[in-house]
Amino acid sequence: MACPECETLLYGGYLRQLGQLAMQQEQARQWDEARKTWTTMLAWVPAGGKQAEGIAGRIAGIDAQRTAEAKRKADWTRRLGPLAPVAFFLLKAKTFLFALLKFKFLLSFFAFFGLYWALFGWRFGLGFAVSIAIHEFGHYLAARRRGLKADLPVFLPGLGAYVRWYSQGMSLDTLSEIALAGPFAGLIAAAACAGIYISLGGHAGEQVVNRAGARSGAAVWGALAYAGAWLNLINLVPVLGLDGAQATIALNRVQRGLLLAATIAFYAFLHEGVFLFIAAGMAWRLFTGTAPEQPSTPTMVRYMLLFLLLGSLMWMVPNVGRL
Repeated sequence: MACPECETLLYGGYLRQLGQLAMQQEQARQWDEARKTWTTMLAWVPAGGKQAEGIAGRIAGIDAQRTAEAKRKADWTRRLGPLAPVAFFLLKAKTFLFALLKFKFLLSFFAFFGLYWALFGWRFGLGFAVSIAIHEFGHYLAARRRGLKADLPVFLPGLGAYVRWYSQGMSLDTLSEIALAGPFAGLIAAAACAGIYISLGGHAGEQVVNRAGARSGAAVWGALAYAGAWLNLINLVPVLGLDGAQATIALNRVQRGLLLAATIAFYAFLHEGVFLFIAAGMAWRLFTGTAPEQPSTPTMVRYMLLFLLLGSLMWMVPNVGRL
């Protein structure tokens, strides 16, 4: 469990992650979860050492806190008498409402949906918000699947959305895989919209308008497919905090040059300006910053698949996507 000479813990990184989680659980007053996390840590430190003593002290503190809370609750129950159940119910309701108000995911999602409802109607607004949510949950699930701490998505009306996750010493390949998990999830959402559009009788180049002058259901699905493909491609621009910036760090300069050539080829074939944005960003990353010496074939393959599949979706519904 530890080096016999310098006493360095062999699983120090893993223990730091667990310690951070346990302290977060304590701050949230999740005593049962915090106690379980601290107890798990005992199996990864030398028995009888100073680390084990410190962890045992945190567990004892949690037990004392739980005992004190139980005593306070018993005292209030005795003082309130028959009114105690009503008081505790109101307290729980207040806690629930407070948590709901702090639940940034739901509040920001509905604010995001409301903006696009006002601009383009409720059908496109809801579909667009759900498509963005699917993209962000791609990041969230990819991070959580690897044991990383990740927050639920937060939506910024008019700007986009983001998921905050903590890399905690992951490899460059893993970081790029999490970064590109969002565009892959967004690809699935856009492809589903394109499939519904085609099943409803839509086809490339069609502008479907009903007698009242409003877009038909087919055109809305086509618009969602185009918008979803475009947004997931723009996320591949390797600048600022976009997904492409996090994914490109795993690519060496030769691979960045190959992707630059690929984006120019895609633009020449599809005439979609979004590929020029990606090309400009890739050219900038080709000559600036640091790059690993070793290539990352998985990241390169993921990038090319996204270019090909998202570009194909834009080709399938090139006109109905423009509202």
